[in-house]
Amino acid sequence: MPFESKTVMEHRLEFCMLAIKEKANMSELCKRYQISRPVGYKWLNRFSEYGIAGIVDLSRRPKKSPFRINPDLEQYLLSLRKENPEWGAKKVHKILTNQEKTGSYPFENIPCKNTITSVFARNGLISEEKRMKSQRWQRFEYEEPNALWQMDFKGYFKLLDQSLCYPLTILDDHSRFNIGLFACKNEQRESVKMNLIAVFRKYGLPEKMLFDNGSPWGAAGQETSDQLRTFTSLEKWLIRLNIKPIHGHPYHPQTQGKEERFHRTLKAEVLKYEQFKNHRHCQDRFDKWREKYNCQRPHEAIGQEVPVTRYKQSTRSYPEVLPSIEYDSTDIIRKVDQSGIISFKNNEFHIGKAFIGDFVAIRSTNLEYHYDVYFCNHMIRTINFH
Repeated sequence: MPFESKTVMEHRLEFCMLAIKEKANMSELCKRYQISRPVGYKWLNRFSEYGIAGIVDLSRRPKKSPFRINPDLEQYLLSLRKENPEWGAKKVHKILTNQEKTGSYPFENIPCKNTITSVFARNGLISEEKRMKSQRWQRFEYEEPNALWQMDFKGYFKLLDQSLCYPLTILDDHSRFNIGLFACKNEQRESVKMNLIAVFRKYGLPEKMLFDNGSPWGAAGQETSDQLRTFTSLEKWLIRLNIKPIHGHPYHPQTQGKEERFHRTLKAEVLKYEQFKNHRHCQDRFDKWREKYNCQRPHEAIGQEVPVTRYKQSTRSYPEVLPSIEYDSTDIIRKVDQSGIISFKNNEFHIGKAFIGDFVAIRSTNLEYHYDVYFCNHMIRTINFH
């Protein structure tokens, strides 16, 4: 199926910005975006020659204003700010720089950041509270895209048709690229899995995924009788895809700090200002803002670059048919029974109900009487006979 018409420009821009990356696999990229290679090359050539103006409708105003804050330039700055009230001078300056590179900036020169700040301040668009909140943070990030994705639900809100929306967000840790933003009708496993399959098909598979400890991805409070953490069926599916599921520390939301920050941005730039008739209307708006966030909005945490410039698709494609499970010839194989238990050396050990009917591998360790239990390539528990 080709691009959906209502989001065609957003898809084109994202596609082109990924296609220009070094070593980009054009055939695989076109396949994931569900377009033919001729169409893909057509948009890439237009983007390379004209920039964003070649694929989306942007302003073509002539460069005729001198370098000074005349009424036209000031109104242009104010319109950008009013359209995006949470964007400060740094982001707006970067936007203008990007527009100049693509030929869509309608003035001769770009005002400096201090001048932009002055324009906003004298027009009452910067509160003292926002000035006080400006501070530096020490950040940690993975070194490569797709090394870790963070996923979580933002708090639900009511739509105009009185139904509830549960925004599901997926963020690449390294680039801050928003992998997915979905207006879900619930927080159930099948909804999460359906949306994950969609992004896996488009962007490939990450190495790890980080969640909190709640349902549907975590089994908080559902430890086995010997106090070992159990796994959910969603985690088991991810393990089958060779994706390592990891969880933040309970009651420490800062573990998913980038997700929390993304949620605040979503609230500040979209949810704070709009109401949505239904889930379809909400998803349409999410899609438009997501394109702006990924491809246009400068991000302070990555040096005022836009996330798509630091992101590239995973080389690991989503398998439509799960591969068979293979273990080493030296492994001790056991089948998990209907109670989620395996038997080993005349003892029973809880593995978890998510693995009922599956085979697991028991491997010896460097410690005597200690064994590790694996499902696929993921260690799920340790056995200790002492």
